[in-house]
Amino acid sequence: MSIRQRNNVKAWGSGSTTLLFAHGFGCDQSMWRFLLPAFEGRYRIVVFDAVGSGASDWSAYDPARYGTLLGYARDVLEIADEFAEGFADRPVVFVGHSVAAMVGLLATILQPGRFAAQVMVSPSPCYLNDGDYRGGFSLADIEDLLQTLADNYEGWARAMAPAIMGAPARPELSGELVDSFCRADPAIAAHFARVTFLSDHRADLPRSTTPALILQCSEDLIAPRAVGEFTHRALRGSELHVIDNIGHCPHMSAPRECAAAMSPFLRQWTD
Repeated sequence: MSIRQRNNVKAWGSGSTTLLFAHGFGCDQSMWRFLLPAFEGRYRIVVFDAVGSGASDWSAYDPARYGTLLGYARDVLEIADEFAEGFADRPVVFVGHSVAAMVGLLATILQPGRFAAQVMVSPSPCYLNDGDYRGGFSLADIEDLLQTLADNYEGWARAMAPAIMGAPARPELSGELVDSFCRADPAIAAHFARVTFLSDHRADLPRSTTPALILQCSEDLIAPRAVGEFTHRALRGSELHVIDNIGHCPHMSAPRECAAAMSPFLRQWTD
């Protein structure tokens, strides 16, 4: 099976820098469509679906390989090798939303120097509250979430998508997220959710030497502002930009603001 088929990879443009976009839980590459127009004319664009999501080859889903985020990170490196075109003289920037931001972080640790920079959109290294660290959820919260997801995935999706999306002025985006969640295989989604919400990559943040831009929403149920601030403090060489926005998906609900924050950051590392 080719990597293109496995991950439904699409690549276009001939810019001197490649932007590699990775979607979050329950989503697919189409979620980047509001943000991409700001960069298509200047950069080479690569988008893909994580195995088990979107139009990826679901037969490639291996619970052992994807039992941690490292499996997804290895996929990212394979995609970069095949589609980033001439890394020796062309920088690559990883752009990851939500859990994919931690996937990208792990990829930068596995292969230091592989990426010129990383953009983390609504990242969370740990969703659990732990002492002074406020990840946003207690262990009981996470266990209830995972049990509900396993028992009634569609019901969970319809209840959670509006809270995750936020964007009260654009209810159609919540409907799109519901549809995206409901297209997933419930068993794969339940497994990926457990891997996502029980992961703890706080100790990995200082291990990455790749410059990072953190895009944090002012109000985010999934990754509260304190999480973005923690990530910024722990990740050397990072910048934190807070977007005045409600929700966990600013690349959809506030794409202009995301592009405005990303553009000067990208010029630092790619021009």
